[in-house]
Amino acid sequence: MISWNRNRLEELVELWNKELAIDFPMREELFVQNSFDDVNVSYDSSYIAVDDEDRVIGFVVAKRWQEEIDVKMDPKRGWIQVLLVDSAYRGKGIGTILLERVEADLKGIGVEEMQLGGDPFHYFSGIPVQYKEAQKWAEKQGYNKRIDTYDLINHLDKTYDLPTNTSVTFSILKKDEEVELILFLERCFPGRWVYEAIKYFEMNGDGREFVIIKKVDRIIGFCRINDADSPSIAQNVYWSPLFEQQVGGIGPLGIDANEQKQGYGLAIVLVAMAYLQERNIETIIIDWTILVEFYEKLDFKPWKTYGIYLKDLK
Repeated sequence: MISWNRNRLEELVELWNKELAIDFPMREELFVQNSFDDVNVSYDSSYIAVDDEDRVIGFVVAKRWQEEIDVKMDPKRGWIQVLLVDSAYRGKGIGTILLERVEADLKGIGVEEMQLGGDPFHYFSGIPVQYKEAQKWAEKQGYNKRIDTYDLINHLDKTYDLPTNTSVTFSILKKDEEVELILFLERCFPGRWVYEAIKYFEMNGDGREFVIIKKVDRIIGFCRINDADSPSIAQNVYWSPLFEQQVGGIGPLGIDANEQKQGYGLAIVLVAMAYLQERNIETIIIDWTILVEFYEKLDFKPWKTYGIYLKDLK
């Protein structure tokens, strides 16, 4: 067992792709972004398992909230971003050792609840359901499933037009509207969505990834859109190497609670789809949602399913 080490990047990605590429093809750029550069990575609680010849045979990436930005994220929550053991070495207790080491480390510094996936700069919202053995194993380790979440997909077999609602205006965010957007998010959607927006601008985002909806010159809703030209690899385009065509992503999105039930949510998704089509996107993915019926109205279908697992460490 050795400590988390960027010098092993190539081997770590090679092991990931040996085991998971058919469903989740990994790029070195994405792995660096999410598993090394994210300030929330707990380097002291992340480990690499090696064999007698110093070859990587497993690893675990642990996270806890370490950002200095106050967006009301829970400091007592710990995450396991990924725990993977080479299939040739499974059944020997390596995964259990990695997990127990992480739990003990994080509990020792005040973490009270662990979550599998769902971390800041996450790969998965939870354990993919096709990995039934992994879900069973997690349950044996004391993790309980709370809910299933979904990634949805639309291959854009038709053209989507902008809605004709005249009571509101839709537009791509301008750089000088950055502060207004952050204030809107802090007021209406405190937490992760504020954090993701702040990180977006830190990474030199210029606004092209946000569709906004305004009523009387005031932001009342937003929708994030992503593609290959975005300033970071966003979660809904992580797995775009699976496709030959151009892939875009939609979400998160939200409408001010005072303005809901007026069709604005569906309308802003429609606008987002139209903008992505203008950018020659041929497939759109929405990640980490439970609103399957809502998105089915715009021809999205379930693509991947994940179980959200949590464990109390107290």
